[in-house]
Amino acid sequence: MSTKDFVEKDYYKVLGVPKDATEAEIKKAYRKLAREFHPDANKGDASAEARFKEISEANDILGDPKKRKEYDEARALFGNGGFRPGPGGGGSFNFDLGDLFGGTQPGGAGGGFGGGLGDVFGGLFNRGGAGAGTRIQPRRGQDIESEVTLSFTEAVDGATVPLRMSSQAPCKACSGTGDKNGTPRVCPTCVGTGQVSRGSGGGFSLTDPCADCKGRGLIAENPCEVCKGSGRALSSRTMQVRIPAGVSDGQRIRLRGKGTPGERGGPSGDLYVVVHVDSHPVFGRKGDNLTVTVPVTFAEAALGAEVRVPTLNGPAVTLKLPPGTPNGRTMRARGKGAVRKDGTRGDLLVTVEVAVPAELSDKAREALEMYRVATESEDPRAALFESAKGA
Repeated sequence: MSTKDFVEKDYYKVLGVPKDATEAEIKKAYRKLAREFHPDANKGDASAEARFKEISEANDILGDPKKRKEYDEARALFGNGGFRPGPGGGGSFNFDLGDLFGGTQPGGAGGGFGGGLGDVFGGLFNRGGAGAGTRIQPRRGQDIESEVTLSFTEAVDGATVPLRMSSQAPCKACSGTGDKNGTPRVCPTCVGTGQVSRGSGGGFSLTDPCADCKGRGLIAENPCEVCKGSGRALSSRTMQVRIPAGVSDGQRIRLRGKGTPGERGGPSGDLYVVVHVDSHPVFGRKGDNLTVTVPVTFAEAALGAEVRVPTLNGPAVTLKLPPGTPNGRTMRARGKGAVRKDGTRGDLLVTVEVAVPAELSDKAREALEMYRVATESEDPRAALFESAKGA
C-alpha cells in the first residue's frame, strides 16, 4: 500500500462506520464483515480475499487508538496532498507525501506507514547532520481477535480448543524476504537502514523512511509473486488454545505473543479470545457459584427431610431441609461451584421448589382433605390483608 493510498483511503467507509464511531462500534463492524468475507467461508473467491485484506487493514488502523489518532491527523493535514500555512506564512507550499512518509513498511494489509507520524516527526529536529537517529526500529506484530464457544462444563473446568485464524505473517513463498529467489539486495540509497536524512537548513536534519525500498532496507530484484515484494502475506493457521477454568460468558482472554509475528525482530502481537458459553439444562451460574433448583414435596418442606442434590461432574450431595422450609429458600453446598482464579471453588446454591402434584391417588386426596379440615382455622393470607389496610 502506497503512502498516498494510506492518506486518501477512507477506512471508516471500508468498515461502514461514522468518523466518530466508538471502539465498540468499530469492533462490531469489523467482526461482522470479517465473518462475511473470511477466506475460509469464500474458498476460491479472490474478490472476497481482497475485501478481507482491506477490512483487516482498516481494523488494524481504526482498532488501535494510537494509529487511529495518527491516521485522523494525517488525513486532516495531508488529505489534499499538501499543507498550507495560515496567514503570514509566506504563501502556500506542498510536501510530497511519498518523500515524507516513504510508503508502507513490510506487512501488507494493516502495515500502516512505517512507524507512524510519531516516528516521522520524531526525527524532524535531530541535530548532528545525516545519519543521526536513522536506525530503523523493530515493529511489533498486529493483535488478533477470535471467538470460541464452550459448553457449560468446559467453561467451569477449563478446556483446550483448536482455533483457526487468518492474519498477516512472513510470506512462505519467499521466506519473508520479498524476493522470489530469496536473495534481496541491500538498498544502496539508505545502506540497509530503511531511512535517509537530508538537511533542512538552520542546522536541522529531516529523517524520512527510504522511498526506494519503502523503509525495508532491502530491495527485491525479483519481487515475489505472492506478496508482491512486501515480504508479508495472508496466512491461515490452527493452534491449540488453553481456556482457563472458571471463564464466564463474554469474557475476553489475552494470550501474549500469539498474534501476528513482528517485523525486523519485533515481538509478536497478542491474541484476544472472546468466549461464549452455552447454557446447561440443569445448572446455572452466578459468578463463581453454580445454581440449581431442586423440587421437594410438601411433606418434605413441612416436616423436614434429607434431600439428595446433583452436582456438576461429581457425586450427589445430601442437604438437610429443616421443618417448615418455605418455597424458594436457597441453601448452600460449599465447594461445589466453579473454579476460582486461585484454584479454590465457589459454592452450589440450591433453591427449594415445592412441587405440586398434577394428579392425586384416592388415599393421598383423603389425607389432604383431612389436613385441610385440621388447618381450616388458619388463614395464611390474614397478614397480607392487614398489611394492605395499613398501607
